[in-house]
Amino acid sequence: MRTLESVMIEHPFFHGLEDELSRAIAGCGKQVRFETGQYLYRQGDPADTFYIIRRGSVGLEMRGPQGNMMFDTEHPGGVLNAAWIVPPYRCSTDARALETTVAVALNGKCLRDKCEADHHLGYELMKRFVPVLVDRLTHARFQTLDVYGAGMA
Repeated sequence: MRTLESVMIEHPFFHGLEDELSRAIAGCGKQVRFETGQYLYRQGDPADTFYIIRRGSVGLEMRGPQGNMMFDTEHPGGVLNAAWIVPPYRCSTDARALETTVAVALNGKCLRDKCEADHHLGYELMKRFVPVLVDRLTHARFQTLDVYGAGMA
């Protein structure tokens, strides 16, 4: 049986992370499974968990006047819920399994405490999260253009 640490080391988000840091992060995690249609988290929920997707896919949704609008989809290799690292630690979107999804759930408070104790760990995680956040923002902006029309002035 594979350890959580070995699963994480193989995940693209953690590629190149030092073994000691991988062990520290793995100590905050557990494997989880979500069935099709099940929400991993909802907008406004406490952002107490960060997920790395191993199998399946998850739709990220924003609430709007016509209901929820999916603006991005995460597949194996993706990560979810960067809000665990940014006060006030609240989920800003909904995340719903589009098919059976297996992930590693990492406890946000555990990770924050470890990052405070080891700033090198915190910096390594931030270097990995910033590109994810920029990419997610870009997807959301393109989705907005699709909804409101590219001809906006």
